[in-house]
Amino acid sequence: MSTAVYIAVMAGVTYLIRMIPFAFFGKKIKSRFFRSFLYYIPYAVLSAMTLPAIFYSTGNIYTAIAGTAVAVALAFFEMPLIVVAIAAAGAAFVTGFLV
Repeated sequence: MSTAVYIAVMAGVTYLIRMIPFAFFGKKIKSRFFRSFLYYIPYAVLSAMTLPAIFYSTGNIYTAIAGTAVAVALAFFEMPLIVVAIAAAGAAFVTGFLV
């Protein structure tokens, strides 16, 4: 019985989070500042969640820095995501043997 209550509360909270912006912002937002602010929020939140996780993921700061450096360099040269991910993981793995 309690599991059903937990699921119902979670569904209600999820629904409210998604419904409230539609209720308050029924018209198109015309402010350039506010629209640009809302445009960049997903990137800022993703960065704030990802960067700390990168440096604590391997348990060694040097392997994390090596993987991050390789990932940033390959992303700068617009390599495919799978190449960036595999190369960054490989760089962190190899650096683990060197450190």
